[in-house]
Order: sequence, then C-alpha cells, then structure tokens
Amino acid sequence: MGPIFPFSAIVGQEEAKQALLLGVIDPGIGGVLLFGEKGTGKTTLVRALASLVPGMPLVELPLNATEDRLVGSLNVEKALSEGVRQFEPGLLAAAHGGILYVDEVNLLEHHLVDLLLDVAATGVNRVEREGISYEHPARFLLVGSMNPEEGDLRPQFLDRFGLAVPVRHLEDPDLRAEVVRRRLAFESDPEGFVRAWREEDALASQVAVARERLRRVGVAEEVYAEAVRIAGVLGARGHRAELVMVRAARALAAFLERDEADTALVRAVARYALVHRVRIGPGEREDAVLRRIDAAVEGREGEREVEGEMVEPEDAVVPGAAAAGSLMFEFVKKKLTRWSTSR
Repeated sequence: MGPIFPFSAIVGQEEAKQALLLGVIDPGIGGVLLFGEKGTGKTTLVRALASLVPGMPLVELPLNATEDRLVGSLNVEKALSEGVRQFEPGLLAAAHGGILYVDEVNLLEHHLVDLLLDVAATGVNRVEREGISYEHPARFLLVGSMNPEEGDLRPQFLDRFGLAVPVRHLEDPDLRAEVVRRRLAFESDPEGFVRAWREEDALASQVAVARERLRRVGVAEEVYAEAVRIAGVLGARGHRAELVMVRAARALAAFLERDEADTALVRAVARYALVHRVRIGPGEREDAVLRRIDAAVEGREGEREVEGEMVEPEDAVVPGAAAAGSLMFEFVKKKLTRWSTSR
C-alpha cells in the first residue's frame, strides 16, 4: 500500500477528527459514528487515522460480508470426528488491536450490526456451531459511517456507538480551494507531501503519549455531576451518555497532558456523546437538535426555538465542541513550535 494522506493535512472537519482521536486514545469509549452526505471525506479520515498509530491494523467490512466472514468459522465435522477445534479467523480477529471500519453501516444487515456492537462492547468474539464453541479477544475501535439520506440506523443501534459526529461539506470557498490544492500536491508527490507535513509526526507522537497516560488520568468529582446534569436536561435514556462523556473527557485530558479531567472538558465533548441520543421532536431539524445540546451544555436549557427562525450553518456549531477541536490541534502546534525552536 502506498502513502496515506496525512490525518493532520485534512482540511476542516475538526469535530470529526477530534472524535476519532478520542476513540483511538480510549477505544473503551465505544466506537465512533460519522454521518453525512457522500463526498465529505469520511473514508479518508478513517484511513488516515489508522496511519497515526504504528502497526495499528485497519480492517474494512464490506456490506456483502457473511456472518462467517465476520466472526470466523469452526470446522464442525473435524471437531466431531477428530475432537479438534479448528477455527478459521474472521475479520473480527484481524481487527484486534486496531480499527474496524464499516462504511454505510446503516445498510448492513441488522443481525450483523447487532453482533458487531456486542463484540465491540465486550472485547470478546464467541463463535458457536452445533454445540461447539470457540472464543478469542477482539478489542478494536469500531468506526461506522453513513449517509442518513440512504436510511437510518435503529435507535438501539445508534445508542451503542459511543460518539457520533455530523460530517458536512465545506462551505467556505478558501477551504474548498485548499482541499483541491492539497489533494493535487499529494497526488503529484505522495512521499514528498507526507514528509513535508511535519505536524503529522507531532500528532502521532501526542496520540502515543495520550494512550500511555490515559490510565493515570483522574476525574474531578464535579465531572460526574456535570455529565449527569447535561444528559438529564436533554432526556438521554440509560447511562451510556454520562459514561461516554466522562471517558471522552479523560481521553481529552490525556491528550492535553493533564492529570485530571474537569467540567470544561466534559462540556467540550458533550455534543459527540449526545447528538445521536437526544429525542428529536416532530419535524425538528438537525441544526435545532445541535442548538438544544449547546443550550444544555451552557446552562441555557430554558431557551426555546423561535418558530421559522433561519440559522446559518456556522451558527449551528456547538462552541464547546469547536473549542475542544481547537484545543487538540493548537496543543500539537505549540509543541511542534517549541520543538522547532529548540533545534
């Protein structure tokens, strides 16, 4: 395989990049769902993400995959006749320790989605055939992408993804031009483009630091109350929203080399944990849902939408989430600047 387009060279999509980085730092968050129209760079993001961690496998699940191809298969005849359990590993075994990517996850057969989410949650793949069983570890970051125009995921499946992020087309003409400029430069000289993108090495190094630091990062006591408050205001059912918010805040703290996650970091990651768990009212648009989350995060939950009010796309961005994306990449840029200055 040739050079991969650098993760840090991808223009825009800061929220999607941050959610994916948090998922790699702590796969226990429960996976990441990217949703948006075709052509927004979802697959490019995932492939670039895997290249940030040396040796991390990236396994892509085709929509036509069978259950045996996914979980693996047992040679039942050999087991019965010779007493030997011969297991043929599937894609879940190949994804162990890496990323399992499912493009158009909303079009995958429901029983396969259910199976995928179960294994992603437990970290163990169990195969049973004719009374014979086999199991193996299968810990990976599950990343799904989907175009909602082609069909939705059932609510029970949505809730099983730890984080979810909308991925939109870039509207700014300068950013769109930069996308084309970088793509052409990469296609012209892939190796040279990757070598020149020094920020990629700095980002990869920081991800490695965060993965190692994570287990030592504490959680301030008020973080739990803040996560519960935000989830409660928005009517999130169950406890996954709060758990994911706390875990994502810890991962962000690890990346920023902090010893403890605080309430500011919980607010920064709240949108990713809630956008797919908030009850949507009749006829309510995605932008209105995002603004409700924003209001809850900022303690303005009593505000109501003005009927018929038009909102510009940039106004739908949650300040906390946007600030969090800036936190991660500004942190890397500062470290890179200090490193360059010290040489």
